[in-house]
Parts: sequence; structure tokens; C-alpha cells
Amino acid sequence: MKRQFATFLIRLTLNSVGIWVAVRLLGNETPGATSAWTFMMAGLIFSVVNSVLKPIVTILALPAILLTLGLFTLIVNGFMVYISLALAPGISMTFAHSIIAGIILSLVNYIISSALVLQREEKE
Repeated sequence: MKRQFATFLIRLTLNSVGIWVAVRLLGNETPGATSAWTFMMAGLIFSVVNSVLKPIVTILALPAILLTLGLFTLIVNGFMVYISLALAPGISMTFAHSIIAGIILSLVNYIISSALVLQREEKE
């Protein structure tokens, strides 16, 4: 249980850092509203949206995903980022930039998952 919570906190923190990088590169932020807490809240919202809404949207978009040989998942990831940032206070981004931010966050999540799996294998 402690390991799962620690993994969640690591993912939340690194998702927040990924959102911070994406917003700094691509987004529009309200001056004065871009504190670390804003990005932590955006990371939490992104984590919840990713775990609750993404499986439903992926199942509904399955014909398009199969037709494009998986490339439509970039649009699904961008949509998740767009929804998350629309719900986060003080941060906004266009849909096209959300797709690029989704790619950035996917890379961050891949690196995190790989590092956590390697760390788990070393302990065993």
C-alpha cells in the first residue's frame, strides 16, 4: 500500500512538471495564477481525468484508432490534456497545443514507468 501511494505521488509530481513544461512552451497562463500549487492541482486533475475518462473515450474512439493504426490515440491524449487544463484554474491551451502537450506527457509517463519497473526489478 505504501509503495502504491509513493508511486502515485511520484507520478503526480512528474505529471505536474510535465504540464509545467508544456504550458511554458505552448500554453497561455494567467499572470500571478501560475504557482506550484496551480500545476500540482493541474497534475491531480490530469491524473483523475486520465484514470476515469480516458478508458471511456478510448473505447468510443476505437474504430478511429484502428482505422488510423493507432495514431488517433494522439488526439485522445490531447483531448485529455485539453479537458484537464480547461478544468485547472489559470491555465489554458489550444487544442492543437494540447495534442503536442499530450505527446510530452506521454513521454514523461513512459520514462516514469520504465524507471519504476527497473527500480522494482533491482529490488527483487
